[in-house]
Amino acid sequence: MMDAALNQSTIVALGGGGFSMSESGTSAIDDYLLELATTVRDKRSTEAHHRRGGRGASVLPRVCFVPTASGDNPDYIHRFEAAFDGRAETHVLSMFGQSPWGYQDPKMLQDMDLIYVGGGSTANLLTLWRDHGVDDIMALAASRGTILAGISAGANCWFEASSTDSFGPLAPLSDGLGLIPGSACPHYHGEPGRAETFRTWIEAGQLPGPGLAIDDHAAVVFENFRATSVIAEKSEAHAYIVDERGETRLDRDVT
Repeated sequence: MMDAALNQSTIVALGGGGFSMSESGTSAIDDYLLELATTVRDKRSTEAHHRRGGRGASVLPRVCFVPTASGDNPDYIHRFEAAFDGRAETHVLSMFGQSPWGYQDPKMLQDMDLIYVGGGSTANLLTLWRDHGVDDIMALAASRGTILAGISAGANCWFEASSTDSFGPLAPLSDGLGLIPGSACPHYHGEPGRAETFRTWIEAGQLPGPGLAIDDHAAVVFENFRATSVIAEKSEAHAYIVDERGETRLDRDVT
């Protein structure tokens, strides 16, 4: 069960984008995530040195990619490692024991500054995480200041419910971790049917509102489980609040 007493967290939900949708592997949203992670790492390093009576030293942030939703697709993992090479100490949590990464105890997530969850099947991700206790570990890591971020299924998972194609056709899924209230829809204007079905499900009460719809190349930043800003790496990318009255586009910063 999730701990309702969590009192601090930063979660970044990407509708799509980041290194996984970049031909060059570069991404302004990923750069932003690294800035957040570096701040966390610097703070932790300074506090550790102060406890030992020394001075804080600048070190690379620890970033773990969690590709559960893609079945630990090796190409996806290699894209992550290439995108963050030299900019972070990279780690991979493989729930499938993929070589060369192998199965690791999910408790390793507690040592990360940024946990970056990949896209794929939201339903499969949630099932495996619960079987391995990853859901509780994620919540604990967030409560201790680790940044949580995710693309598509990796964004859906933090909400109570979401729009997913985990079962083939788009369908409502009321089985999220519930760290963030309401429901989510990634790829809002990027994939056929996403916008229309999400609005219909919200209006009919099949998904809890208000809903958060996020375009590819846009991300919503949550502080203490409340949306505080929208960032985008393309001018046409936006995020929207969707309720029974329709959709409202949120203000954003273009990075």
